[in-house]
Amino acid sequence: MIFKPFRPLALTLKASTAIVLIAFLGGCSLFGSSTKKPQPAELQPVVALVPAKQVWTARIGEVSFPLQANVSGDTVVVAATDGTVAALDARSGRDLWRTNVGAPIAAGVGSDGKVTAVVTRTNEVVALAGGKEIWRQKLAAQAFTSPFVAGGRVFVLAADRSVNAFDGQTGRKLWSQQRPSEPLVLRQSGVMLAVGDTLVAGLAGRLTGLNPLNGSIRWEAPIASPRGINDVERLVDLVGTVSRNGNTVCARAFQASVGCVDAQRGTLLWTKPANGAQGIDGDDRLVFGTEADGKVLAWRRTDGENAWNTDRLRYRSLSAPLVVGRSIAIGDSAGFVHLLSREDGSMLNRLATDGSPVAASPVLAGNVLIVVTRSGAVFGFAPE
Repeated sequence: MIFKPFRPLALTLKASTAIVLIAFLGGCSLFGSSTKKPQPAELQPVVALVPAKQVWTARIGEVSFPLQANVSGDTVVVAATDGTVAALDARSGRDLWRTNVGAPIAAGVGSDGKVTAVVTRTNEVVALAGGKEIWRQKLAAQAFTSPFVAGGRVFVLAADRSVNAFDGQTGRKLWSQQRPSEPLVLRQSGVMLAVGDTLVAGLAGRLTGLNPLNGSIRWEAPIASPRGINDVERLVDLVGTVSRNGNTVCARAFQASVGCVDAQRGTLLWTKPANGAQGIDGDDRLVFGTEADGKVLAWRRTDGENAWNTDRLRYRSLSAPLVVGRSIAIGDSAGFVHLLSREDGSMLNRLATDGSPVAASPVLAGNVLIVVTRSGAVFGFAPE
């Protein structure tokens, strides 16, 4: 459900203090190590039980930031580090429009099909309509989470734990909600979505429900709590993507836990220890995730108990999963997309791209599975 338009309420926000950022990408460990890196599991031959073929490919430029490809109907919007933003026809891969925002991109892409927004490394939110810039606004801090566009507004989660709301057409700042910041945060995509008339954001280890009218907090539910004695050990952050089913939102706390929250009441349903760095996905029965060591797990949505797990993709630096029909699609650091059974994790197919790491969680537009690689290739796969 998308927010209905509402009256703006302007609030002021003082400039934030400097924060230290940690570049955690993929399944990296919190601590460096002199030990030899584990070798990725060798891929075994696979019988294509779920046939699929490549139907198109496109190029956008190298991707070295936490990209989230955005799907609106038959349009997928992607971006490259050099400032390129492109809307592609998901059926054919052809450009609907393409532009450059004039600065390297730090976070993107958010879109409601009309307004598209990214954040640059110069801490500016840039909004586009039909490939034309309509406004840009300066942020007080860096941002690594794609803007969320809904209800005629652009919402931005910044690295200083602030949530900012802008008018989608004019860029006028409507409000800002500032939460206590920590000395360390993740240089990784966080959590922001709408559930009914509530804006749900990941702030530190909590899912937080905000009133989109004015940014006031309606509820908070902890997925994980800080632990340890120093700043690194106490780092806790929620990472995108999330799994939503009705009012239930399930999310991952970086290298700590996975949990589900009733986003209507703001109550925690369950939480389980989990050592992963990427987001999750799910269906009405199960929640799926990849661990830092390459294990793939399924938890029961009702109570969080383990349904199955597989280690056939160990140490392959896996992406967040995506539910696709009776499969889950997971990208790896060698550019393969693995299709695993939702029922038991068995291998159903393997799709090859250009050999560079998959840059973001795959997305689905209609019946086309879309994958973006670090080298800037975009692939469309469809069932045969």
